[in-house]
Amino acid sequence: MATDTKQDAIALLKADHRTVEELFEKFESAKGAGAKQKIAQQICLELTVHAQIEEEIFYPACEGKIEEDLLKEAYVEHDGAKVLIAEIEAGGPDDDYYDAKVKVLSEQIEHHVEEEEKRMEGMFAQARHAGLDMDALGEQLRARKDELVATYKAGGLPKPETTTFTEATI
Repeated sequence: MATDTKQDAIALLKADHRTVEELFEKFESAKGAGAKQKIAQQICLELTVHAQIEEEIFYPACEGKIEEDLLKEAYVEHDGAKVLIAEIEAGGPDDDYYDAKVKVLSEQIEHHVEEEEKRMEGMFAQARHAGLDMDALGEQLRARKDELVATYKAGGLPKPETTTFTEATI
């Protein structure tokens, strides 16, 4: 979904967070397998694109400028989410653990968002304090996001590529 509105990197990433939070709430109150699956697929798309733009553009820009442990945790959190996303995508609402997987994914994302958005010591606060060019990063993130959304809507989500997990866990 392309937009003419320019957002700096943090505004764009926070907007993604709010979108996914709303989708998780819709999933919780959805009735019927078809509605749940449609919402879950949208969650998976949003999170896959969001994680990819962070890992390709935002996180590398933050390397050496924010706490290394925070960055490492973010990669591990993304990898955990990618595994659950693949499980959700491969399954369906009739599966025994489908709703539970979406719920756990929601909880993991809630924690991840909190780590990124903490006021003083969160990743976004540290990145802004480090003087990164958030406008330029925002333009890069938006362009890549639009490209990925179009690609994944046309051809489906890719097999997850993890940074911190071994092949044996996927």
